[in-house]
Amino acid sequence: MAFLSSSLQRGALAIAVTLALATAPARAQNVPTTFGTIIGNGLLCRDQTANFYYYDYLLKHFGPAYKHEGGAYWFRTDGASLWGREISEVMVSDDTSTYIFVGAVAEATPEELQQAIITQVGVHHIRIDTSAFPVREAKPASRIVYFDTKSKIYCAKYKPLPPVQPPPVRSRPK
Repeated sequence: MAFLSSSLQRGALAIAVTLALATAPARAQNVPTTFGTIIGNGLLCRDQTANFYYYDYLLKHFGPAYKHEGGAYWFRTDGASLWGREISEVMVSDDTSTYIFVGAVAEATPEELQQAIITQVGVHHIRIDTSAFPVREAKPASRIVYFDTKSKIYCAKYKPLPPVQPPPVRSRPK
């Protein structure tokens, strides 16, 4: 009987652990299958850029932002990749910036990232300056820039202004 009791306890423990794991919130090591579609297309400016949408997506799948600086929330994206390159961080604009943007840090040089994007999706980024560290831009407006020994890719759009109300129409006294 002691053996049966011990087996039941182990079985109950296994069920409890399984249930706890199944109901636990998503952790950083669980990169969603939609990451390439949602974040990748956002970075290439193939979708509308809504910072609240990207913020909610990253919060849900990677947890809270680990820092808030430079007009952006920064999320660690351990295990994520786009176009065959590791993506270590994704940043989303806050409401203090004059731009709405989504960006990512790739563990690759701009040249390597550019070639990976060409190979995977056929989008070409063209050098738009002649500096030692040139900015690369693709249509409709995605950019790749140097970020130390890595690269940063982003899509930024002007923040829409609130609608302007016309001045009230004055009526002439009669």
